[in-house]
Amino acid sequence: MEVIKTDIDGVIIIEPHIFKDARGYFFESFSQREFDEKIGHVEFVQDNESMSSYGVMRGLHFQRPPFTQAKLVRCVKGKVLDVAVDIRKGSPTYGRHVAVELTEDNHRQFFIPKGFAHGFAVLSETAVFQYKCDGFYHPEADGGISILDDSLGIDWRIPTEHAILSEKDTKHPLLKDFDSPFTCQQ
Repeated sequence: MEVIKTDIDGVIIIEPHIFKDARGYFFESFSQREFDEKIGHVEFVQDNESMSSYGVMRGLHFQRPPFTQAKLVRCVKGKVLDVAVDIRKGSPTYGRHVAVELTEDNHRQFFIPKGFAHGFAVLSETAVFQYKCDGFYHPEADGGISILDDSLGIDWRIPTEHAILSEKDTKHPLLKDFDSPFTCQQ
């Protein structure tokens, strides 16, 4: 796998080595040994999968301490724009984001460490999205910031009139009204 560092420390794009031939392709989607060597040790304990249609926007989600989660995400069918927003108080990149297009063709993965809000927008007719999480889901620890917060400067590539959000995701605060439970550990 190739590790592509981003403008925000710890947020990483992973490009797998793909072996193609007349039969199709093969790649190792996850190797604990290689992940430990190239990124650091993270013990993933839960895998999630979602299927969504064009225009669905999910996020920007996180879990509050002590139930924080780091995530390794990928799109196995279709195309999504995936985004991580730094919500660590005191971070030099607080409020900034990294966006990456994840597709069934590029096979890229995106590592989002703890202290970031995460969301994605479906750019294809449908998309199947997978997440590896290093902590179990705790509904009482759910948190979020508004996926439509213009101050974040995210181009979701979905016209607002076509955006499909859950009721829960329409109620998250803007970043300016948000009191983050995370601090930067530099």
